[in-house]
Amino acid sequence: MSFFESLLVLLLVAVVLLQVSRRLSVPYPSMLALAGAAVALVPGMPYISLEPATALALFIAPALLDAAFDFPVGIARRFWLPLLVFAIGGVAVTAAAVAFVGWAVAGLPLAAALVLGAIVAPPDAAAATAVLSSMAIPRTTDTVLRGESLFNDAAALLIFDAALAVQSAGSLNTPVALHLTLAVPGGILLGIAAALLVRRLYGLVSGTLGGNLLQFVQTFLLWIAAARLGLSAVLAIVAFAMMLARSDGTRSSARMRVQSYAVWSAVVFVLNVMAFLLMGMQVRDIVGDMPADHLGEAIRFALLTVVIVIVVRFVICVGFNRIQALYARWHGQPEPATIRQALLAGWCGMRGLVTLATAFALPENFPQRDMVVLTAFAVVLATLVVQGLTLAPIIRLLGLDRRAAGSGELAARRSEIASAGLAPLEGLQEPEAQLLQSKFRLEQQAIADSAGAASLETYRRLALMAIAAQRDELDRLRVNHKVNVDEYNLLLEEIDWRELSVLPEEARRIEEI
Repeated sequence: MSFFESLLVLLLVAVVLLQVSRRLSVPYPSMLALAGAAVALVPGMPYISLEPATALALFIAPALLDAAFDFPVGIARRFWLPLLVFAIGGVAVTAAAVAFVGWAVAGLPLAAALVLGAIVAPPDAAAATAVLSSMAIPRTTDTVLRGESLFNDAAALLIFDAALAVQSAGSLNTPVALHLTLAVPGGILLGIAAALLVRRLYGLVSGTLGGNLLQFVQTFLLWIAAARLGLSAVLAIVAFAMMLARSDGTRSSARMRVQSYAVWSAVVFVLNVMAFLLMGMQVRDIVGDMPADHLGEAIRFALLTVVIVIVVRFVICVGFNRIQALYARWHGQPEPATIRQALLAGWCGMRGLVTLATAFALPENFPQRDMVVLTAFAVVLATLVVQGLTLAPIIRLLGLDRRAAGSGELAARRSEIASAGLAPLEGLQEPEAQLLQSKFRLEQQAIADSAGAASLETYRRLALMAIAAQRDELDRLRVNHKVNVDEYNLLLEEIDWRELSVLPEEARRIEEI
């Protein structure tokens, strides 16, 4: 079976697993981990080798840009301390703990052991987000869990690059030290400069298919350029994305945002599928080629590493929580987060795409590469399956499921937004303004009482009935050759947007991911 055929099969399996995960309310990354493990057991699957630089650019660059572009800087300012502790301190401590065990138990060189620590250190927020999106936990916990992912990845990748450079050079000599010193500020400056350049190009391609294509091309080109210049590609991407996201000159249209969101969601998902497929292929060959005694040692070391990464995260989360609580009591303040929130944060330590991609990026001559790759896959598989599948029950067991209260808070926010929409229309006498006022008041009343909700439901039913008639008429025009293909697609898109503006929230959401 060729790689393309294998990819098609796994994509089909992934679609099926997504439906299963949606109906069972389990995170889809856990299902992908199981699918990747199954690939390792399928005979005849080909072995696909990727160049290390290609693996990092292909898997990490889009995911990192996606996370950095959406990251709110205001959240970082407000929650800087827990983000610093969990994302940077947590990654550094986990990497150091795994590095010590890799050096003392597995006999890895110290720099190589630190590379392994950086590979398995960063938790992936995708699995946690897949569960949290269908539940409502305390807002501070949700914010920190979602916000730490970007800093997790950046910190781990910086450690990975530095340790791999030292391991490749054989020691921390002057050229390596100079490279590491210039890589960080140089990467940031390159990202900012690239963002300033791209801002000028966006005006030419905004709202076009070329605009979506440029988003991917610029991401890969920036990563490759930074790597070729010896700069930090990680920080170049982060600086580039955050600079663009906060630039008034690159505010896209609603149409562009919807299209871009759909495209990036699909691409990041396919990259996850490819990563698990490729890892399954590698693990199958690794296990098949290892002598039995060495395989047993590798499995024992992998299990020990799994325990370390889980325990270290719990120690950091609970320890930081208790220190914060003690500080708050000393100053007569309420606790920022409860012990139950800390336990939940500790359990949200699943590993995913970054761990897989950095394992791919190891050069062929890396010390004990097979054992390191097997360990990385074991950490991903164990955390995604065990922690991922039990995350929802843990939330309920800890009493942190706030879906009832969360829906009320969301309704209040919607009421405020509806009021803001009415404000500029007050006092206007045009018939069009009165029509808009009626629609906005209908939405506002639907939030306040059941009678208003019934009126809004009637409005939606009548609007959807009229939209269905419009779509039928458009189909009739196409059958009678009254519109060509381009005209049909344009008019159909307008009707679809009209329908999206009428549908309730649950009918607009893409549930699989």
